Amino acid sequence: MHISDAVFLEDLCPKFRFRQWRKSIHNFTGKSCIYCGKPSESIDHVIPRSQGGLSTTENCVPACLSCNGDKSDENALNWYRRQKFYDPRRAMAIRAWLEGDLRLAIRLLQWANPNFEIQNKNYIKDESEYEAA
Repeated sequence: MHISDAVFLEDLCPKFRFRQWRKSIHNFTGKSCIYCGKPSESIDHVIPRSQGGLSTTENCVPACLSCNGDKSDENALNWYRRQKFYDPRRAMAIRAWLEGDLRLAIRLLQWANPNFEIQNKNYIKDESEYEAA
């Protein structure tokens, strides 16, 4: 049997693939809101769909219901600058996420929140795997 002959669960059930994608986005940030750091319960479009934003990993971030509802259909960076919980490190993380640099975004979130735990440990590998002789 060749891999091209295989049938994958994601092909039979597109909702399963979508569910896995949403779950992976939450896991990247340790299931916390990218804006305020509270537990994330939803996915927010940084550039709203009403303004042409797409449902891609680079445009979708985990958010708590409070931040997602308050932001509504505003641009995330403009909205975030006006919040009392504004943190420049989180703003840089949002910008990095938008640019597709999830590794930098996760590092910035770790810097903003020292208690941050990475759920997807395979995504960021420690470069110090090899020790000098």
